[in-house]
Parts: sequence; C-alpha cells; structure tokens
Amino acid sequence: MPKYSSPIVEIAKKSCPAVITIVVSKDLPKVEDFYSFPYGGKEYIMPMTGKGAHGKLEKTQIGGGSGFIISPDGYVITSNHVVADITADYTVIVDPTQKYSAKVLSRNPINDIAILKVDGRNLPYLELHNSDKIQLGEEVVAIGNALGEFQDTLSAGIVSGLSRYITAFGGIDHQMQNLRGLIQTDAAINPGNSGGPLVNMEGKVIGINTAMIMGAQNIGFAIPINYAKKDLAEVQKYGKIVVPFLGVKYVLLSKEMAQANKLPVSDGALVVREALGEPPVIKGSAAERAGMKEFDIILECNKQKISAQNPLAHILQKCKIGQETHFKVLREGQEMILKATLEEKIS
Repeated sequence: MPKYSSPIVEIAKKSCPAVITIVVSKDLPKVEDFYSFPYGGKEYIMPMTGKGAHGKLEKTQIGGGSGFIISPDGYVITSNHVVADITADYTVIVDPTQKYSAKVLSRNPINDIAILKVDGRNLPYLELHNSDKIQLGEEVVAIGNALGEFQDTLSAGIVSGLSRYITAFGGIDHQMQNLRGLIQTDAAINPGNSGGPLVNMEGKVIGINTAMIMGAQNIGFAIPINYAKKDLAEVQKYGKIVVPFLGVKYVLLSKEMAQANKLPVSDGALVVREALGEPPVIKGSAAERAGMKEFDIILECNKQKISAQNPLAHILQKCKIGQETHFKVLREGQEMILKATLEEKIS
C-alpha cells in the first residue's frame, strides 16, 4: 500500500527552512539585585540596577516575532510592529547554527510591513504569489514562531474572507493601526506568529500574518503580499520606500464627530492642527502650493472617496510622485477641486 503524504507535509518541508525568528534586544541596565517595596498593604519585589555612568549594561531581549526570507541573498519580510522600535537591535535566527544581525531597510506603518536585510548567501527562501488571485475558500497554511517560543508552528485552514478592515493594536507601544484589504483566515494566528507567511497549497506566500481577534476563535488576518511587493521593489531600487507627501495634518471624520461639531459631511479628512501653534498645512508643501487651508474637508483624492475605511493615507500611497493629483475639497459649504504635485516624503 502506498504511503499517504499530506500536501501540508510537503509545504512544511519547502517553507519552514525560510521562516525565521526575529529577536528584538536592547542594551539595558543590568539587574544586580532585588529589593522589597511595600505598597498598599502588599510587598512587591523590585529589580535593582546599576546607576550612573558606571552602571553596567547588558543585551536584553525585549520582544520577538516571525519573518520569512524572500531571496537567497537575505531580504526578509516581516510585520512593521515586530521591528517598530528604532533604538533596538534585531537578530534573525534561521536555525540554531545560523544567526545574523539584521538591518531594517524600511518600515511601512500604514500597511504594517517591514523589510530587513541580512548578510547571507544561498539562504532558503519563499516565492511570492499574486495575492490578487486569492479565492475565497482556498486552503492556506500559516507558519510562524507561535507565542515567541514554538518555532516552525504550522496551522492549516482556508481563506474565510477578503478585503477585511480592522483596527489593530501592536508593537512595543501598542499603537493603534487601521488595516484594510486584509485576508481573513481560520488558520490559527497566535502572538509571535506576526510577520510569518500565509502560504497557499503551492507553498507560495499570499500574505503576512498580522493580527488575531482576542476572545474569538478561528479568526486571523494577514496582509496581502502584493502590498509588500511595491515596498520591496522600491527598497531594492532606491534603498528605501519612496512615499508621496501632501503636507497636511488632519483627522478622519465620523458620524459622531460630524454631529458633535455640526459639520455638513460625515466622511472625509478635516484639515486641522494637532496642537496649538502648530500649522496644519506645512510650509512649502504640495498642500500649501495647492491652496489648502485649515478647516478644509478633503472629500476625495483622484475621485476616490475618503472615509475611515478608505483613509487619505492609503489613497496617497497609490499616487505617484511628480504627477498632478486632484483633491475635491469642501470649504465653507462650497466644493472645489485643488490640484497638487506630490513630492517625496523626507524622513
């Protein structure tokens, strides 16, 4: 009788060598002792660290996540929230005998994608699929470093939803992110899986594991891999992500905000300063040259309506630097079209 082999076994053999662990570490004061601290009728054990210029520092792991290698020369894709701390050091562990210091080439908080590079040769890598061709119901496998402890963890499922929109919290500071266009899957995605690949039955990457719903079962989300392809192409060409820059500070409107402030519309981007004395339209920017002003409501960008589900930042990502971009603006009850030529954002 021929031996039965599941296609997932073949996917594991093909994919797992290219799925890596990312270790986040920082130089922190060395814990030299502990002391008892009474508070509220209880005693707490507190660490005692070296202080002053002579205090000892030691490399301390503060976090981690998953990622995957996409080229034999060491390009790595992961989630932005895994490597969000710009002051930390990052180490990529391919296997117990292969560890590399990683350089973060780009961070894209809008799509929660980051691209890293390690100095390696002939590394195992995964092929990228066209995520626009994903079909509802097709079988998938999520791979990652579950709970930051269990390496090469596989979970199988199906694509159970497309083009999902969620509000997620992640990273060291648990910052809020609005993520759209996501792949929903019932393949288990756990903490530590973030940044790992979601692959199809050919073992090709269709998404980047990014989030789960706390308290729910069998609901996980992945970022379509096509979102990362644009970032990767720019990093390989320019050494960084080239981001179009408009130059306005704004808040996205909601029905509640519109009602509270008696605004005429409930969708759009209201141009408004974040703090007293801080200009909402940046001097010398494309927005200033286009004539945008504080309290303008930007309704559309290139005929795409702006809303919480389709925010201005996502639309601007699709715009090209140097090309004329059209904005429908509501000002004092009058609609008008303003034209701006976007420039590259200098970080």
